[in-house]
Amino acid sequence: METGTLFGWAFGDPARENDGAYMAGLEKEARRNATETAKARGVTVVAGSEVFTSLSANDSLVELDHAPGKLVVRCTVHVEGPGAGKLHAEGPMNG
Repeated sequence: METGTLFGWAFGDPARENDGAYMAGLEKEARRNATETAKARGVTVVAGSEVFTSLSANDSLVELDHAPGKLVVRCTVHVEGPGAGKLHAEGPMNG
């Protein structure tokens, strides 16, 4: 079976990045976004494959000027299904 990767995103308030419950909610939103993207592309998310990365303007060299709220949670997931081998989460985009 073909496999690939996709991103999902969530944006939040950097003042709350030390609030575990708040961050868990953003991770859930990012996972949901990744799942919706996978569904739109006709593939499915491999259960348990999610990896989360959090970036804020306070602790990153990444320019976040256009990110709503300036806190970004990214969920990278593995996907499988027809055409999944052509899907690669790279940089800020799903390609």
